[in-house]
Amino acid sequence: MVLVSKNHAEYTSFMSKITEVEKLALDLPETDRAILAAHLLDSLPSVLDDEDGGIAEALRRDAEMDAAPTSGMSLEQVDARVAQRRRS
Repeated sequence: MVLVSKNHAEYTSFMSKITEVEKLALDLPETDRAILAAHLLDSLPSVLDDEDGGIAEALRRDAEMDAAPTSGMSLEQVDARVAQRRRS
């Protein structure tokens, strides 16, 4: 039973530290928060998951655009098509 109490106490202490760090971070100016967030994200291992082939598809489309830049659509053309589909 002492082990459970010790683990609970450690967890509570850990969570209180997390809460304190979060409060300090949220009190930072926006630019400093962005820098901190970037550093934290950079410290994590890559978690990209390509189960659906999304990354491969994006790379294929990027290569197509490099090969034939005029085959793409402008943002204005995309917006017009979306608006047209919404009206249909």
